Amino acid sequence: MFAPDTDGATLRLTLYGRSYCHLCDEMLAALGPLGGEFGFSIDVVDVDSDSALDERFGSLVPVLMHGGTELCHYHLDAEKVRAYLGSVGGSGRACAR
Repeated sequence: MFAPDTDGATLRLTLYGRSYCHLCDEMLAALGPLGGEFGFSIDVVDVDSDSALDERFGSLVPVLMHGGTELCHYHLDAEKVRAYLGSVGGSGRACAR
């Protein structure tokens, strides 16, 4: 679904969530078409695996980030993400909320 990060040039996004979070599952699924369009890879991180992450994100999950930039939380805003990805040089077109 998402491009591999084999050459280090692939844009990498991080989805912070929880294993039992249906909104997290929905956001991950909704990212599929954008992943095909922009060729990014995504790291899924369970905030319950790290107390600092749990404290930082709390009930905001899911949170989609690129580096230190929060792109969106709770629900994917595909148009904002598309405008953002386009602005940072993604291979397609793309949320700073």
